[in-house]
Amino acid sequence: MSAPETSAEELTIAEEPGGCHCEPSCTDACCRPPIERDDAWHAAARKAKLLSWLSLAYMAAEGAVAIVAAVLASSVALLGFGLDSVIEGLASVIIVWRFSGSRTLSEDAEGKAQKAVAVTFFLLAPYIAYDAISTLIAGEKPSTSWLGIALSASSLIVMPLLGRAKRRLGKILDSGATSGEGTQNLLCAYLAAAVLVGLLANTLFGLWWLDPVVGLLVAGLAVREGIEAWRGEECGC
Repeated sequence: MSAPETSAEELTIAEEPGGCHCEPSCTDACCRPPIERDDAWHAAARKAKLLSWLSLAYMAAEGAVAIVAAVLASSVALLGFGLDSVIEGLASVIIVWRFSGSRTLSEDAEGKAQKAVAVTFFLLAPYIAYDAISTLIAGEKPSTSWLGIALSASSLIVMPLLGRAKRRLGKILDSGATSGEGTQNLLCAYLAAAVLVGLLANTLFGLWWLDPVVGLLVAGLAVREGIEAWRGEECGC
């Protein structure tokens, strides 16, 4: 009895590297053709590194101002916003490390950076959740903080610009780590919006509880994004 013939499609699937069995409709990273490391790719890598340096500088300033404003207004939400800037700064440091020296072309460095960025999501979520829950339990109404309002409004403008730019570069570079940092910048914008709404609602209407409630939603989103970032290189086909 002759052996059954193997179709060209089955042969292609069987020969996928790393045991990745790709179907024709698969869009996972391991099923896409390798990215060409041409001049455009290297230019995008330099831009990603530059944006991470700019993010790191902004996060340092944001954290310092937020902590000062939190002390002046006795605001737990602003204090959490400042502490969370430190964690988000770690993601920027990771991307700078990823695209420095020989690591720029290293797939191993990309994998390590992607996992490290995912971990920063898991560090971020507890800070936000703790601040939100402690604020709800204490029921302490913060004082009006125009400095905090100005800071959160500024972050609400800057962070989406950085986040979207990094996510675009992440697709060009096929870098889950870069996309993950961009997503974290967008989460910072969500948190800034929550802080801004909370501060304004407390100042204008006395709705002090609105900020921590929205903060809990942001914490849940951070966990979900962290899980997706961690699994980013896995093939689901």
